Amino acid sequence: MKGRRLTHLGRRGEARMVDVSKKPPTERLAVAEGRVIMRKSTLDIVRKGDAKKGDVIGAARIAGIMAAKRTHELIPLCHPLSLTRVEVDITPDEKLPGLIVRATAGVTGNTGVEMEALTAASVACLTVYDMVKALERGMRIEGLRLIEKRGGKSGHFLAEA
Repeated sequence: MKGRRLTHLGRRGEARMVDVSKKPPTERLAVAEGRVIMRKSTLDIVRKGDAKKGDVIGAARIAGIMAAKRTHELIPLCHPLSLTRVEVDITPDEKLPGLIVRATAGVTGNTGVEMEALTAASVACLTVYDMVKALERGMRIEGLRLIEKRGGKSGHFLAEA
């Protein structure tokens, strides 16, 4: 880590958007994950599609995709990207019990898509919470993290299991 510095800070500590114009465009991919932990009875209602607000998983998937596309409006100093791919997979897990949310974002460009994948996963998790909070306010959103990143100068990253 010695010699590394925060790229969003100028020499005097002022915030700045990083100039990526000299970086060559490459294919970039990021995968992020989060979990919504809930009671088994709540998970059963989500799986059956019986929630009062409708299809929880479908709405959360769309919300995550929409959020990825708007990341630059939500996170200061993020570049607006022409995303080429956003997928949000939501898998029920009886062992948690709850839902595992996995978001994948891709772009061919000169900056990465980690923040887009993380934003998609977090907003999908928040949407699940919003849609079933009337059933269970004690749900927990946990484990939001970057799982994988490919492309760009820093190369490949794969989180430990």
